Amino acid sequence: MSVDQVQNIGGEEEEAGQAGGVVAAAALSSYPVAPGYRLNVRSGPGTDYSVVRVLAEGSRVTINCQRTGERVSGPYGTSNIWDNIGSGQYVSDAYVRTGSDGYVAPRC
Repeated sequence: MSVDQVQNIGGEEEEAGQAGGVVAAAALSSYPVAPGYRLNVRSGPGTDYSVVRVLAEGSRVTINCQRTGERVSGPYGTSNIWDNIGSGQYVSDAYVRTGSDGYVAPRC
């Protein structure tokens, strides 16, 4: 099965433009946190903001939007981009493997 298709339980395939394609598109928009890291999720785009939770090793995140904030160095370089992963929840893009040094989501 290709990325353009989703297999229904009944065995029929749907094109990406139809309802099943939404599932495939959603799966492509999550990104892995750097291996071996438990990542602090903060209330804003910087390390001075409070930690609201901690992501376990091997976690994946869905990025809703991105904004500039404190410059942070991590396993994927140094970045001032912060990823919004929920209401009042931000992680440094330097710890998320997006495959890009720039923005991969709309700006917040």
